[in-house]
Amino acid sequence: MKLIKKKFLLPRIIYISIAIVIISFFFTNSYTNAVEISKIEFIGEARLPQKSTFQNTEIGGLSGITYDQKNDLYYAISDDRGEKNSPRFYTLKIDLSKGTLKNGAVIPVGVTTLLNKDNQPFANGETDTEGIAITNQDTVFISSEGDVRKLINPFIQEFSLASGKLLRTLSIPNKFLPDKNGKQGIRNNLAFESLTITPNNQHLFTATENALIQDGLAAKPNVGSPSRILQYNLLTNLPEKEFLYQTEPVTETLNLIGRFASGLPDLLALDNQGHFLSIERSFTGLGFAVSLFQVSLEGADQIQNIDSLLKGESSKIKPVKKKLLLDLRTLDVLLDNIEGLTLGPSLPDGYRSLIMISDNNFNSLQRNQILAFKIKIESPIIRFFRRLIPRLQR
Repeated sequence: MKLIKKKFLLPRIIYISIAIVIISFFFTNSYTNAVEISKIEFIGEARLPQKSTFQNTEIGGLSGITYDQKNDLYYAISDDRGEKNSPRFYTLKIDLSKGTLKNGAVIPVGVTTLLNKDNQPFANGETDTEGIAITNQDTVFISSEGDVRKLINPFIQEFSLASGKLLRTLSIPNKFLPDKNGKQGIRNNLAFESLTITPNNQHLFTATENALIQDGLAAKPNVGSPSRILQYNLLTNLPEKEFLYQTEPVTETLNLIGRFASGLPDLLALDNQGHFLSIERSFTGLGFAVSLFQVSLEGADQIQNIDSLLKGESSKIKPVKKKLLLDLRTLDVLLDNIEGLTLGPSLPDGYRSLIMISDNNFNSLQRNQILAFKIKIESPIIRFFRRLIPRLQR
């Protein structure tokens, strides 16, 4: 009887093995080889004390964050334009060893001044640094929104982690550059907030926070804004693709003063196939609304050859796909101006950590706030076999 069972069992193992090879090949070579966030859970908040200083600099304006897995460190860019101190990024340690985040767990351990092409600190007002993304070469890319009012162009540049020295500048397509007539290009303070690099270090992505002037309106109550995602090839240093990202309308909740601001402050690449996390943030007059989305480029139209979305049949353009993962207003936390996010290390229970950081605008009424989450990341093949195995065991 045991021999008969073994004879029946052997073909089943062979068939399953063949199926695994075929399915693995399919997923590995398919555009749909995408990771997906199947679970997200809030695990804590930390705040840096008001008016915190480090090495004679005021810590504030923390607009973007990136994680150095090799050294278990984080780098956070300040958007100080030189009014407090020279443009710079901070090195942080964040203790998640117990699977939670609490006050006192975020410690500044370094600050690096950014140097321009003349190997000098950037002049006051020359930058508005907002995004930061680490490479596998001990460098970081940093994005600046520039200053439309002064016709200072945005930039995306690579700097040494150790010295802050400028190493590389990526070219910006002309359609993004402001002109003196105010008829094209980025809107002031609504430009390249986001920055992320794919895990294979081959592509860099940024996005405008709101629409280019020639593409449509900035976000308003009940009206979203058509932002552009811009993809760079880091092997050629050239921009190669653009995609339409439709932001959500401004949240009107409790808006008593008539001030609105809303947009896309950060993207985070989850894989090499065009799947991301994004955050959208609205200022509602009396508080902030922040949403976390999962984003996919799959099926989205490429728009790099379209200079203006207001011309032609822009309504037929397929934007990137978005799925709401979390409305942060549901958390038991008073939200601040969340602008940056990054994956962190694996937690003790095996889940991956996700970190968000706020820009306090150097305002005494706001805070340098760090939020932590644990997330479950699954690829299609893992999801497939997780569902298949229970069936085989029946």
